[in-house]
Amino acid sequence: MRFSSNVKLYVLLLVVGIFLLLGYVYFSFFSEKLNRDIPVDEYQKNNSLSKPMVRSRVRNMVSSEKLLYKQPSILVGRTDVVTVTPWLASIIWEGTFDPVLVDNIYKPMNLTIATTVFAVGKYVSFLRDFLETAEKHFMVGFNVRYYVFTDRPHDVPSVNLTQGRHLSVIQVPGSNRWQEISARRMEIIQTTIESQISREADYIFCLDVDSKFHARWGAESLGRLVAVIHPGYYEQTRGSFPYERRPASMAYIPMDEGDYYYGGAMIGGFVEDVYTLTKVCRHRFEVDAGNSIEAAWQEESHLNRYLLYNKPSKVLSPEYLWQDFKAKTKEVKVIRFSGVIKNYAEVRPNV
Repeated sequence: MRFSSNVKLYVLLLVVGIFLLLGYVYFSFFSEKLNRDIPVDEYQKNNSLSKPMVRSRVRNMVSSEKLLYKQPSILVGRTDVVTVTPWLASIIWEGTFDPVLVDNIYKPMNLTIATTVFAVGKYVSFLRDFLETAEKHFMVGFNVRYYVFTDRPHDVPSVNLTQGRHLSVIQVPGSNRWQEISARRMEIIQTTIESQISREADYIFCLDVDSKFHARWGAESLGRLVAVIHPGYYEQTRGSFPYERRPASMAYIPMDEGDYYYGGAMIGGFVEDVYTLTKVCRHRFEVDAGNSIEAAWQEESHLNRYLLYNKPSKVLSPEYLWQDFKAKTKEVKVIRFSGVIKNYAEVRPNV
């Protein structure tokens, strides 16, 4: 029996439709796999209690028409510092970005930036300067939510916040050891992301309260996972970094490994990426504690171990974490954020 031309056309369309359907299913399946977070270790992969987090949407870099800004060049720029890592993440220095263009791209996105600080014990005395200088320099023009963790909620100062900026005070227990306060920071940030921050913010920065802002800290710092280079070690080689060197510790880094030494006074990125970081570091803290081990520099040691094998997508130069007792070097054109000079014997419960 010979098929009519209409029947042949129908069969052809049916076959094409089947192939299109199969292609759609195949593409959707593999796209979903590619968009999942890659497990950072066996603990994260096998932990059935891991809380599913929705990845922040990656937005296009859209700028306004007729926006006037300085023409960029691929031949002229900073030559005194390295501005890209070996894995092609930007290292942010003064002169590597145009603030007018960056703000024009990011401000229309209506982003909310979570900012956590721990003001435990006498460290609450640093909170006013932190907040007042943040209102002048930190993410100006963006929605910002400050989360202040303290054991002295009645000592939290009243600071005038601009429109779109809010402050939440979350009470946490104090401690007789500053090392314990440091160790619990990852746990508290993790659980607060689960219970609150994940619903309220797109990005998060976890900062030290005994610090002040001095100049612009803006959207140039935003990225999936953001780290800052420690100002005390950016001129040193990896052999001089104060990594945890004991193999028994979960923070261990061998002598022949390491990229940079990152400061623990700043962790940033997408809320869900910082969530993963804090969850993994908390677990490693607990494993060490179970083995009666305290890493050399507590959370900073675990942070450096994590970032060695889970590379940050953006690295901030020491401009974003200076130290007031250090003289400004020729590479550092602007000090944006710095740790204040303090007497540790006065503010820490133990030294």
